[in-house]
Amino acid sequence: MAEKHTKRKSYTEAAMCLVHAAALVAEYLSMLEDRNYLPVGSVSFQNISSNVLEESAVSDDVLSPDEDGICSGRYFSESGLVGLLEQAAELFSTGGLYETVNEVYKIVIPILEAHRDFRKLTLTHSKLQKAFDSIINKGQKRMFGTYFRVGFYGSKFGDLDEQEFVYKEPAITKLPEISHRLEGFYGQCFGEDAVEVIKDSAPVDKRKLDPNKAYIQITFVEPYFDEYEMKDRVTYFEKNFNICRFMYTTPFTMDGRPRGELSEQYKRNTILTTMHAFPYIKTRISVIQREEFILTPIEVAIEDMRKKTQELTAATNQEPPDAKMLQMVLQGSVGATVNQGPLEVAQVFLAEIPADPRLYRHHNKLRLCFKEFIMRCGEAVEKNKHLITADQREYHQELKRNYTKLKENLRPMIERKIPELYKPVVKVHSTRESFRNHSFRKYDAQTSSQST
Repeated sequence: MAEKHTKRKSYTEAAMCLVHAAALVAEYLSMLEDRNYLPVGSVSFQNISSNVLEESAVSDDVLSPDEDGICSGRYFSESGLVGLLEQAAELFSTGGLYETVNEVYKIVIPILEAHRDFRKLTLTHSKLQKAFDSIINKGQKRMFGTYFRVGFYGSKFGDLDEQEFVYKEPAITKLPEISHRLEGFYGQCFGEDAVEVIKDSAPVDKRKLDPNKAYIQITFVEPYFDEYEMKDRVTYFEKNFNICRFMYTTPFTMDGRPRGELSEQYKRNTILTTMHAFPYIKTRISVIQREEFILTPIEVAIEDMRKKTQELTAATNQEPPDAKMLQMVLQGSVGATVNQGPLEVAQVFLAEIPADPRLYRHHNKLRLCFKEFIMRCGEAVEKNKHLITADQREYHQELKRNYTKLKENLRPMIERKIPELYKPVVKVHSTRESFRNHSFRKYDAQTSSQST
């Protein structure tokens, strides 16, 4: 498998095959003799990949050291283990996963130290230095892969009918590319006229499909993380490694159209969970769970404004600064000709306090989103002032005028609060009075009792 992946330039998957093989060898070696410098079976490989635990030898049925012909290959030795891991490290490095190179060598180095193999230790540490230098120099310039959700529909697919998978494709793979490839592959299997690609991401109604055809639905998906996960996934690498949840969005309106006015635009967020985490020994993993969340028009607006604010913050704080990127994001935020831009969103959802009290909190949440958004716009304009060249001063002044105008137009809507949301939960004055009256009554009762 590793050789096949390497020929296809899927270096990360090839490395994962060797890591799984090394984990199996580690399981075998830990059965033979307990040596503290050796990995304690596959559990020691968890930092490389959470998938590797499937190589755990939980019984003698999996690995039988005493049985002739079992585990007798050249890899089932300490030197074989080191060889597999060193090959994996090289492939990870070729694939741009330099952080994983470090995790692989954490297992290798104790074995080399126990064997006093200083020549190899010298080479290993030089490779580690190279990997760390690459992390510093390349950082977010790396491309780790593009993901697509692929659904199969039709009896021609047999067991694949109504099954979903997430495909990992090379970086910057466009939807038409994977669509053309899969359509061609299954066209050879069933005939070109029998295969049809569903162009949208809406739920598939099998009753409307031709039973004599094979249908493929392909949707671009992105890695998805809960908020608490993002605390541990700080770097660009961490946000693209060991991922098993993906999300895609489907815009819709209540009358069946995919898109409409801001006030009628709904969105369906679909979160998929795969059986294993990417990267894996395969580039296609089956989906085992699906969750759907419907966002109302004002919730769609909140999500969009948060995204715009995040883009502004990222462009403003980027190191080293990228003036072109900052100006592009800033123009999209404060530009006077932006259709369905921030001002229109505010006019649709914040111009009036909603009549339905159930929308109060969403209204207030969007108001606070705009408050942060306009603050970030100000920071971006200020940052741009220090980045522009002499011939861009007029352009900067135009951006600044647009920002000031947008800020003034938004001000009345941002500053208008819903009174009901800011009423104190507990009336402090009346509570104190009640407590004081209760204390006096208790004191009077005690006094009268004692005098009696």
